[in-house]
Amino acid sequence: MAISVQNLLKERKYPFIFSFFILLIFVSFLLLTNTQSPIYLSTTLDQSQPISSRPPSDSNPPISNPNTKTPPQHEEVSSNARVIIPSSDVNFDWKICEGAVAVDYIPCLDNFKAIKALKSRRHMEHRERHCPEPSPRCLVPLPQGCRIPIPWPNSRDMIWFDNVPHPKLVEYKKDQNWVQKSGDFLVFPGGGTQFKDGVMHYIDFIEKTLPVIEWGKHTRVILDVGCGVASFGGYLLEKKVITMSFAPKDEHEAQIQFALERGIPATLSVIGTQKLPFPDNVYDLIHCARCRVHWDGDGGKPLMELNRILRPGGYFIWSATPVYRNDERDQNVWKAMVALTESICWKVVAKTFDSSGIGLVIYQKPVSSTCYAERKENSPPLCDQNYRQNSSWYVPLDGCLPPLPVASMDDSYSWPTTWPKRLSSKPPSLLTEQDAEEIFYEDTKHWSALVSDVYLEGLAINWSRVRNVMDMNSGYGGFAAALIDLPLWVMNVIPIHRPDTLSVIFDRGLIGIYHDWCESFNTYPRTYDLLHSSFLLRDLTQRCDIIDVAVEMDRILRPGGYILVQDSMEMISKLSPILHSLQWSITLHQDQFLVGKKGFWRPDGKMRILR
Repeated sequence: MAISVQNLLKERKYPFIFSFFILLIFVSFLLLTNTQSPIYLSTTLDQSQPISSRPPSDSNPPISNPNTKTPPQHEEVSSNARVIIPSSDVNFDWKICEGAVAVDYIPCLDNFKAIKALKSRRHMEHRERHCPEPSPRCLVPLPQGCRIPIPWPNSRDMIWFDNVPHPKLVEYKKDQNWVQKSGDFLVFPGGGTQFKDGVMHYIDFIEKTLPVIEWGKHTRVILDVGCGVASFGGYLLEKKVITMSFAPKDEHEAQIQFALERGIPATLSVIGTQKLPFPDNVYDLIHCARCRVHWDGDGGKPLMELNRILRPGGYFIWSATPVYRNDERDQNVWKAMVALTESICWKVVAKTFDSSGIGLVIYQKPVSSTCYAERKENSPPLCDQNYRQNSSWYVPLDGCLPPLPVASMDDSYSWPTTWPKRLSSKPPSLLTEQDAEEIFYEDTKHWSALVSDVYLEGLAINWSRVRNVMDMNSGYGGFAAALIDLPLWVMNVIPIHRPDTLSVIFDRGLIGIYHDWCESFNTYPRTYDLLHSSFLLRDLTQRCDIIDVAVEMDRILRPGGYILVQDSMEMISKLSPILHSLQWSITLHQDQFLVGKKGFWRPDGKMRILR
């Protein structure tokens, strides 16, 4: 029987009527508030990850930096944001990668079919890029017990073992203090093959040996060849030095993965038959501590590759047994190194030993081409007029000396101004066109305003959990420059089909790399906290499928990590349903900023990775 208000009044059921009106008011209030707030399409990370994500309080106390700003910790969505609910008729049949290397799968480095077909491995060809065609559209699985990483700065000294469950280095390097296992953690004591008294002692020893190095002032951007677990670069951060640490994916199991899990800049690469993906004349200093590279091999091409990317007047530090041991084998290597460095006009500015008996030699690259003309023999020869400066993507190593840049009346090279002024000063390699300088400064202002007013304040990103950042198309590096005061670092990527501004980025005291986003990036899965792109997708989707780009984003990004995409609504509408099918939460801000947050979801189906 229907119940009317009139019958209730006749029966004098006033308490019921009062409760009904209170309930009606409450429901109306909820409806009004929901019209102003977004509804999240997010997975619940707290239900997916292990309960504990905090290191023990009785070990490895936090490392503080009084000069670093505290990042915003909020993750609220601004009132002008809206949640994107893609059309339900879009269907993606995702499968999980299956195979021996699936958890750590890197498509262009784990293409075993191409590697098996190589005619030679003499020059590390098997460690170079061999991208599959087409790239598998499977999703890398998560390691058992995977959880949100330990935040910086604690992560420099300890990480979750379950995130990088590789124990081989613990045993292999147990006498050298590279890494130790302690309960649920991997601990990094700051040791190394050449760091007998600890890495900070080694770093200070270098500067005492050659004070003009001036860590964090004159010397800002360096390359660490064969970096191990990247403790050298990790501790140099305290000196305001940013290090690109690199090593191949080899039998030193997951060393670069350890570095990135620690929050230290690193990439996978090898000095084999091809150039490193960097411009000419950009690194202030290059370091090698027992990096196992035969510098005089293949006619000296490996060392000439370092000469190409080392800034004129920059230093190469070599700490290896041929420097300080007298046995026949080491002395033969030393003699070959002496002949090679003299032939490319490098001069020895220091050769010394520390208290532990470890020795090092420091070479300096010339600042002008005068020495080249004065050599008795033109060997190696100077590169001819066909030499293409900064061309290094899939380019064979050169056997010639590139011309040195000239920036002053006395035919010598101008070093960038000291850090931190070089971040905002006119870069020496900036184009000489009339409006180039104005464009550079306007770009810097643009990114400073956008980051401070929108990225840090108006988006659903918890910046306190962000450490490893990748800018997928960096331009002049304005995005990274605007974030410089936060406790994070940015890998600046210059796509090969975009204008080449990577030298400018290095001039500013930042690091970066060339890449083609139609291929996989040289990094392990789950190594970045935030991926950023600004109007990249339209050009990119003319060359490759946006689905493949999204799969690569998913591979690189950690669970709980973000993508921040600024693009047209056309491109955002193409990307959104793909991310939604991956169970990401996605929100749109100002009809141009897409924020996606990755969860712990993985599909049930499997796709075999062929070996």
